[in-house]
Amino acid sequence: MAMTPEAKVKKKVTQHLKAMRAYYFYPVTGGYGKSGVPDIIGCHNGNFFGIECKAGKNKPTPLQEKNLQEIRDAGGIALVERRQHR
Repeated sequence: MAMTPEAKVKKKVTQHLKAMRAYYFYPVTGGYGKSGVPDIIGCHNGNFFGIECKAGKNKPTPLQEKNLQEIRDAGGIALVERRQHR
C-alpha cells in the first residue's frame, strides 16, 4: 500500500524528532478529543510543540490555524511542516 503524500511528511518529521530524542505522539481525536489539533504533539528540552504536516500546496484549515495560534499564545512552539510531492 502506497503512503499518502502527507504520511510521507509525517514520516520525515518523526525521523528528525527521533534523532533529536524528542518525546512526541500522534493525537487521535476520534470524536472524543479536540478537533483541529496538530498532527504531532511533543516536547523537547522542556519546550512543548505542535506540528501540522501538509503536502504540496495544502494549507491548514482555519480550525487548525486557531489551534496552532493557541499553542503559541500559551508559550509553545507551533509550526506547519510542508513538503512538495516527490
